[in-house]
Amino acid sequence: MANLIVRNIDDAIVKALKQRASRHGISAEAEHRKILEQVLLHPPQKSFAEVLRLIPNVGKDTDFERSLTVSYPPNHENQY
Repeated sequence: MANLIVRNIDDAIVKALKQRASRHGISAEAEHRKILEQVLLHPPQKSFAEVLRLIPNVGKDTDFERSLTVSYPPNHENQY
């Protein structure tokens, strides 16, 4: 396994990490590994509602209504 050194971490972040590790009954180093694994290897899945909200508004529903009649280009033989 590789080693990772993180420098210049704000004291408040280190304190929060240690408190979180203490609540989980593990070392700050183990908690750090756990956080990195969760965030990088198991990102949270978006719900269907969240995905729908990401779809851009591209017009009114009437802009996409389907015609009930079939029109063919001129000189097209109706093979159906």
